Amino acid sequence: MSKKISLTRYLVEQQRMDGHIPAQLRLLLEVVARACKRISLTVNKGALGGGLGSAETENIQGEMQKKLDIIANEVLIEANEWGGHLAAMASEEMDGIYIVPNRYPQGEYLLLFDPLDGSSNIDVNVSIGMIFSVLIKPEGPGVSAQDFLQPGNQQVAAGYCVFGPQTTLVLTVGDGVAMFTLDREQGSFILTAENMHVPDDTQEFAINMSNMRHWDAPVKRYIDECLQGKDGPRGKDFNMRWVGSMVADVHRILTRGGVFLYPWDKREPDKPGKLRLMYEANPMGWLIEQAGGAASNGKQRILEVQPGKLHERVSVFLGSKNEVQRIARYYSEA
Repeated sequence: MSKKISLTRYLVEQQRMDGHIPAQLRLLLEVVARACKRISLTVNKGALGGGLGSAETENIQGEMQKKLDIIANEVLIEANEWGGHLAAMASEEMDGIYIVPNRYPQGEYLLLFDPLDGSSNIDVNVSIGMIFSVLIKPEGPGVSAQDFLQPGNQQVAAGYCVFGPQTTLVLTVGDGVAMFTLDREQGSFILTAENMHVPDDTQEFAINMSNMRHWDAPVKRYIDECLQGKDGPRGKDFNMRWVGSMVADVHRILTRGGVFLYPWDKREPDKPGKLRLMYEANPMGWLIEQAGGAASNGKQRILEVQPGKLHERVSVFLGSKNEVQRIARYYSEA
């Protein structure tokens, strides 16, 4: 790009262009971005900042929390509670919602986030990230958990931040997908890609192969055909990539294509999947769709799934459109 465009300028232009986003949403997104910079600094310090290791506590999902999980969650709450843009927040790391305290003005938006995705990678210096989603609070007095239970097609903004070799913020406000890279010397996120596009076809898939024995038949069929390569029914060789951090895997797909699979498995048959609908699948699904890809739970579009609870889980298949459609077809045939 011939000139550097900051995140602030990008959002201001989105606001001016036919009022594409309201001023309060613009300000909210800038606050989230500032929180991402703070989390990035903590991640970069690693052991020097005392952020590595287990916190010896469990979250609502029964998963052991890392110290950075708790730190990132607190950073996002402290950054966003006082600005007057939000009515409440919900996090993968909290049991219930966090209502903006009465001492601060309440806004019209609801913020949901996974404060640190890929916790298993924290201590081994592999890319991790943060995922967020913004909804409009339904009209009416007060705020409750029920207000958050909106399908993903009601989102007004969504994004993620990758804490890797570069700190990268990827964002949609419903007008395509833009990527910003943190310029540490300038202290600003700078626009480095616009109108990101996921190719319709791919020869890469991302899945945890160690769980193969637990998958259901459509997923086994799809992966088996990929592994047969050009001698099989697909007629082409596939590569497998798996980071163990949804943010990192989805970021790769957004930048060069691919398909990400995190299916139901028989170890927990009563749960429809592993990933959280509200904090992971909805924001990532919308980003992928805005870039021309597709996102499905195998039976329906993820953004049309009606959540029944804050920490609802879902199977996730997202990425290159033709591959996601093929997986959905295998489910319908089964």
